[in-house]
Amino acid sequence: MAQIENSSGLAIPSVRQDSSARSLALTKRWRWNRSKKYAIYIIAIPVFVLMVLPYLYLLLQSLAPWSEVDKQFFPSSLSLRSYNWIWTGGGFGVPEPWLQTFLNSVLVSVVDSVVVVVVGAIVGYALSVLKFRGQKVVYTFILFQMFYPAIILLVPTFLIIRYFGLYNTYWAMIIPRLVNLWAIFMYVGFFGSIPIEAIEAARLDGASELSIIFRIMIPISRSITTIIFLFVFMDRWTELLWDLIVVKNPATQTLNVLLTTLFGPYNTFPGPLYAGGVLLTFPLLILFTIFSRNFVKGVQFALR
Repeated sequence: MAQIENSSGLAIPSVRQDSSARSLALTKRWRWNRSKKYAIYIIAIPVFVLMVLPYLYLLLQSLAPWSEVDKQFFPSSLSLRSYNWIWTGGGFGVPEPWLQTFLNSVLVSVVDSVVVVVVGAIVGYALSVLKFRGQKVVYTFILFQMFYPAIILLVPTFLIIRYFGLYNTYWAMIIPRLVNLWAIFMYVGFFGSIPIEAIEAARLDGASELSIIFRIMIPISRSITTIIFLFVFMDRWTELLWDLIVVKNPATQTLNVLLTTLFGPYNTFPGPLYAGGVLLTFPLLILFTIFSRNFVKGVQFALR
C-alpha cells in the first residue's frame, strides 16, 4: 500500500492512491475481457455463417419454384412442388419408394446405434472394472484396430456376407456395424473414472454385473451414451458405399442409396434432389435438438 508523510514526518497509508490504482487495473482487465469477447464474435460469426449457408441453401432451393432453382439464393415465393414430385414419382409415373427407404434408414440406424451402445457398455465395463487374464492384450488390440483402415476389410466382409446368404437383406447392412471400437474406448475411459466403492456397494446389495451396467453405469454415463448414440447414428445414417454394395433390391434400400440412383433420371429436376437432401438431413437435426444438452456434456468429457 502506498504511503505519504504528514507534517510531523509520520508515514501514513494513502488509501486514495491505492484505490485509484486498483480501479485502473480493473478497468484494464474489463477492457481486455471485452476485446477478447469481440475477437471471439468476429471469428465465430463468419464460421457459423459458412456452416449454416449450405443447409439454408438446401432448404430454400427445395422450396423454390422450379424456374428459380439454382438461379437465386432467396426465391421469390415458396412451393412444395419438389416434395410432391418425389412423393408421387413425378413425370415418370411410378412413385419412388421414398417412405420405404426412409423407414429402412431409420431401422438400420436405430438398431446399429442401440446395439453399439449396449455392446460398448458391456465390453467397456469388463475392460475397466473387471479383472481377467489377457485384459491388457484385448484393450491393446482394440486400440490397434481403431487406427486400422476399415476400407481394407471391405472385400472380406462382403464375401462373408454373401457366403452366409445375407446379401440383399437388412442384416447385410446391420451386422458389420454392430460393434464400434470407438464406443468401447469411450466407455472404458468413463467407467474407469467412477469410484469402485459405488460398484462394490451394488455388489453387496446383490446386484449382478449386468444389473450394475444397465441400472447404474449407463444412467451415470448418460452424457457419454448420448454422444456415442448420436455419432453412431449419424455415421450409419449417412453411409452410402457399403449399402450400395450389399443391397440392390429397392424394397430394402436406404434413403442415401435411392438419392444416389436418382441422380441420373432426376438430373434435369434439381428441385426434387434438394428436397430429398432435406429429408435426409431432417432426422439428424431433430436428434441433435433433443439431445443437445447431453451432447455438449459428452463432448466436454471427451476433450478432458
